[in-house]
Amino acid sequence: MPTQGSRAGCDSYGGSVFGGKRMGVRAQQWPWFAILVRTGREKTANLLLENSGYECFLPVSRSTRRWSDRTKVIEVPLFPGYLFCRMNPHSRLTVLMTPGVIQIVGVGKTPIPVEEEEIEAIQHVQKSGLSAMPWPYMQIGNVAQILEGPLRGLTGIIVKIKSGMKLVLSVSLLQRSLAVEVERNWVGEVQAGKPAEICAVHRRQSLARTDAVHLGAMKGVGDETIQVD
Repeated sequence: MPTQGSRAGCDSYGGSVFGGKRMGVRAQQWPWFAILVRTGREKTANLLLENSGYECFLPVSRSTRRWSDRTKVIEVPLFPGYLFCRMNPHSRLTVLMTPGVIQIVGVGKTPIPVEEEEIEAIQHVQKSGLSAMPWPYMQIGNVAQILEGPLRGLTGIIVKIKSGMKLVLSVSLLQRSLAVEVERNWVGEVQAGKPAEICAVHRRQSLARTDAVHLGAMKGVGDETIQVD
């Protein structure tokens, strides 16, 4: 798997310019791709890509630093050297020419999309206001769905720590994880396995419950004759 320290598995080819136009297109929902950038240039590259019309996402860890005369919120990338960008994989020259950008993560010459659900989960954490931190990559473990609180609906690996519990979410393509502290009463039933597999089971169960509700609402409703006076 590609990592910042390894150039294998990363695309450095410019590809073609789609239709002879710049890829500043938000109307079409292109997949998310991981962009390898120079460490320390993540925010600058993110801003430049957004100014070019791309939808970008730079997950950050926020902490508060206090001085005698002021307080400042410090933001540090959760995945140093990476940001995420929606883009047309066949029109990537503009991305690759952006200052600070090194490569698009993929296999050989082919960029590989990041799972949409993984990005949505991390965005959920960022919007919750809870503090997240980098965590050693975890692919399998004790998995549970969050049933309460600001992270309700997320499924991830639950890790017990001295002060309580953490929910671990991962980007499998990068083999990187983050963790966010959760309350014990937010956590549902714990099962051993992979988050993606258990999340798929939860989705199927949710759809089955929805279908059952619809069938229940229709039960007993037969043909009715409308009489008009």
